[in-house]
Amino acid sequence: MRDQKHTKLQKYLTRYFSLKANETTIQREVLAGLTTFLTMVYITVVNPSILSETGMDFGAVFVATCLAAALGSLIMGVYANYPVALAPGMGQNTFFTYGIVLGMGHTWQSALGAVFISGIIFIIISIFPLREKIINTIPKSLKSGISAGIGFFIILIALKGSHIIVAQSSTLLALGDLYSIPSLFTLLGFVLIVGLTARGIKGALILGIISLTLIGWINDLVVFEGIISLPPDISPILYKMNLSAALNGSMITIICTLLLIDIFDTAGTLIGIGTQSNLLNSNGKLPRLKQALLADSTATMAGAVLGTSSTTSFIESTAGVEAGGRTGLTSVVTSGLFILCLLFAPLAQSIPSFATNAALLFVGTTMIKSLTDLDWTDLTEYIPAILTTIMIPLSFSIADGLGIGFVSFTAIKIASGRSGQCSLALYLIAILFIGKFIFL
Repeated sequence: MRDQKHTKLQKYLTRYFSLKANETTIQREVLAGLTTFLTMVYITVVNPSILSETGMDFGAVFVATCLAAALGSLIMGVYANYPVALAPGMGQNTFFTYGIVLGMGHTWQSALGAVFISGIIFIIISIFPLREKIINTIPKSLKSGISAGIGFFIILIALKGSHIIVAQSSTLLALGDLYSIPSLFTLLGFVLIVGLTARGIKGALILGIISLTLIGWINDLVVFEGIISLPPDISPILYKMNLSAALNGSMITIICTLLLIDIFDTAGTLIGIGTQSNLLNSNGKLPRLKQALLADSTATMAGAVLGTSSTTSFIESTAGVEAGGRTGLTSVVTSGLFILCLLFAPLAQSIPSFATNAALLFVGTTMIKSLTDLDWTDLTEYIPAILTTIMIPLSFSIADGLGIGFVSFTAIKIASGRSGQCSLALYLIAILFIGKFIFL
């Protein structure tokens, strides 16, 4: 009887998530979901650390982060069937804390209200074809540039997090101490993952993360926090958004900024992951894009209710895609692991950063190959794409890098006498970004 139920479940999952059509298996999707979770579990600690500077309760934000990530990833997996996990975004939480609250003097309750309202607007825009048309307007060359730019962005995050690259006043960036523990073990882990992948060993990413974690525990390089504990109380921040304050005229620019960040961060992430996992159709467009955008929008609104900054699609999902994830089952597995994280928080917090940085470094390098799809005979196509690729990591923002790409693409086409190759929507988006750069 148990075997029959197991077989029925396998058949249902295979059919619902179209596993055969996507040339994947349940085992591969589970492994990919675990890989994605391990590369983004850091957000359960980092997000509370950042938001707690506003006066929000650290433990409560931890619970909200796990629940928002679980809910967003589940909706994305079940509704959109994408191998994309969601969680409170890093750019969004820093803008929430250092921009809205500490910078402008608003309360965190008002900031949550602004996030909630922006989430409602996201949903409205996603229901109508406007947001879908914006993303489908992105030229094919810029899509290749976005994928590579996200790759470089991930590399920079990994190098920065492991102190291989450090800040330097005169040159902006400089090489760090390669013999430090974070640097040395990130590089060793990177070589291990590349070596395992080159040998054709399945699950190279997860094996690399687990190996580095065990080495860290055995040699006391990272504190083993334990295995299980009861989750903290979420009530100090649950349903605490102040909508009346968020509707004040002074919050309009804040809501607009949240809108722009989320729309184009999501666009860049979905395109990057779609390119890497071969999800783009023959026209270079993403299938089921409306469902993916609604999943992302709903997660933002739900995250505000739970008590966290904007929830968005995570670029770390590329790690799961690299591990073989091709369908929403990957995201469903990641969602379940975030729920378990509520109980196994000490274990999740015991994963050393150099383990996840090694995995991200590898994933980032694999994404740069999208530049080979550029038409290198047409400089009006490849130059804007290269600018997009460069500006995403240098601006430390997918949205800003994409904005530079839109503006440069239209400007170069006009200057070269090819303005007819730009659609009206492309011009409008370029103007929108020029306004953002000037006024926001």
